[in-house]
Amino acid sequence: MSPGSSAAHRAAAPAGRTRPSPEAFGPGKVILLGEHAVVYGHPALAVPLTLGVTARGTPAARCSLTGLPDLTLAQRRMLDTAFDTVAEATGRPPLRIALASTLPVSMGLGSSAALAVAVSRLLLSASGARASPGKVLALALRMEETFHGTPSGVDHTVSAHGTPLLYRRPVPGRPGRVRRVRIGARATLVLALAGPRRGTQETVGALRRRAVRWPERYGRLFREMGRLAVEGTEALEAGDLESLGDAMNVNHGLLAAAGVSSPALDGAVAALRRAGALGAKLTGAGGDGGAVVALFRKAPPSRVLDETGLVVLTSELEPHR
Repeated sequence: MSPGSSAAHRAAAPAGRTRPSPEAFGPGKVILLGEHAVVYGHPALAVPLTLGVTARGTPAARCSLTGLPDLTLAQRRMLDTAFDTVAEATGRPPLRIALASTLPVSMGLGSSAALAVAVSRLLLSASGARASPGKVLALALRMEETFHGTPSGVDHTVSAHGTPLLYRRPVPGRPGRVRRVRIGARATLVLALAGPRRGTQETVGALRRRAVRWPERYGRLFREMGRLAVEGTEALEAGDLESLGDAMNVNHGLLAAAGVSSPALDGAVAALRRAGALGAKLTGAGGDGGAVVALFRKAPPSRVLDETGLVVLTSELEPHR
């Protein structure tokens, strides 16, 4: 994963040539450490993916959105509602926006945030505004709130910046923090898809009810997840992949203890560890299914991954030059 993968518009064509259609990209993300705890104000370490959502615009009589034909009717209605919100906020520029995605939907890889960032950046540009990170973040958050209710903010923040981040959301009495993270050693991330899962809101809501009922117990879990995110960030920047992998393994144990893992996710974690991963854990909300992220020094042979029986995607962590 190159730090240069941050979303960007195509440059304007030289005079005398046909100007290309406006285009914007929003990368997906994977949380290496700290999901769920981040909702309660603790740090999370997340990195962008080379997979993501591209929004392409063509002049039209009205502002509209097309693409992603595999969405369910409920997902399409939610997307239309979210799009209407940001289209109205940008003055409904006369643009027909077509979406194309290389991310699986509802797998905890930031597909909705990638979409929100790509659409927000394109709408801002089409309306004549400068698509600054702050403006993109504000618009994308409005879409994410439609999708997820009260999102942690980490997904669309990582997507908008396009770089690894140690992220802490603001909570009453404590400001938020976003720190760019340098990658100290080349590595490969293997993302395994462990089947469909319940919606993020359902999983997050069930965990919140347990945390309210037993605040001290779950508070300890969340604090330890936050510490692991900080330790893992230090390991990533130092190029200590073994330490980062161990932090991921411990984090998965804490997530299982918090009740957000499942037999499918635990099985995928175990299979990737047997395949040689330095660390493996669920990523995203978890629940009945979703995705697992595994850390390897280099991409394992395809036959090794085939033997796991898992559907996998890969992305590279590239050191900053």
